[in-house]
Amino acid sequence: MNDNDILLTAKEAAYEAGKYLRESFEKRPEIEFKGDVNLVTQKDVESQRIIYSIIKNKFPNHSILKQENLNIEKDENSLWLIDPIDGTTNIAHSIPFFSVSIAFRMEGVIRVGVVYIPMLDEMYHAIRGEGAYLNNKRIWVSKEANMVRCLLATGFPYDRRHSSDNNVKNFNTFILKCQDIRRMGSAAIDLCFTAAGRFDGFWEPKLYPWDTAAAFLMVLEAGGQVTDFSGNAFDPFMKECLASNGIIHEQMLEVLKGSLGQD
Repeated sequence: MNDNDILLTAKEAAYEAGKYLRESFEKRPEIEFKGDVNLVTQKDVESQRIIYSIIKNKFPNHSILKQENLNIEKDENSLWLIDPIDGTTNIAHSIPFFSVSIAFRMEGVIRVGVVYIPMLDEMYHAIRGEGAYLNNKRIWVSKEANMVRCLLATGFPYDRRHSSDNNVKNFNTFILKCQDIRRMGSAAIDLCFTAAGRFDGFWEPKLYPWDTAAAFLMVLEAGGQVTDFSGNAFDPFMKECLASNGIIHEQMLEVLKGSLGQD
């Protein structure tokens, strides 16, 4: 087993799950709610089944951390982190912005990341130390240094109605300091768009490992920077993610630190 073997399996799984999601897109799914705004559909379950079966067929002894089942099984040193649909709310409303995210973590280090955006037919991949790619073409982060000209992206946590740590203050501060902000509804897409230079930066609190494990590697391998809101080196098991082209990273950190200090 090497990183290329892992990558081929991750790409196959992401593509097959994405193909299913693309072909079933016009059919509105039945929805189950896990909270006020957090939901799951049968499409999540079927996409996860497709991914799980492909990985287990190739690597039966590896562990898999799945969004819809938080149990880590077998060998934790060889761990797959999968998000069968990042953007479930979008797909539930027939909005074509959602992704399939698959990462492989070996002995605590993310080695391989794949994110597939089915409705755009965009396959992002990265192997640690070997660059980031979109449809097999090398990608790089932007070179914008002036925050006023930067297009940023963010998202909001599911408990935003009940918690003051809901990203609203951060949003209100950033919106006055940058060109504009997008909210795509998929952290994996936001991070991949940052890696490709479409966005200049991204921040979001209260994320889960499967949200960021694949896509944060894209940003790093595209020449960007990823930390938590305090500037510490990022790990997918952290709840906070700040990603940028690297040039504006300190400016974004200053905004976040200032917002966190507000009453």
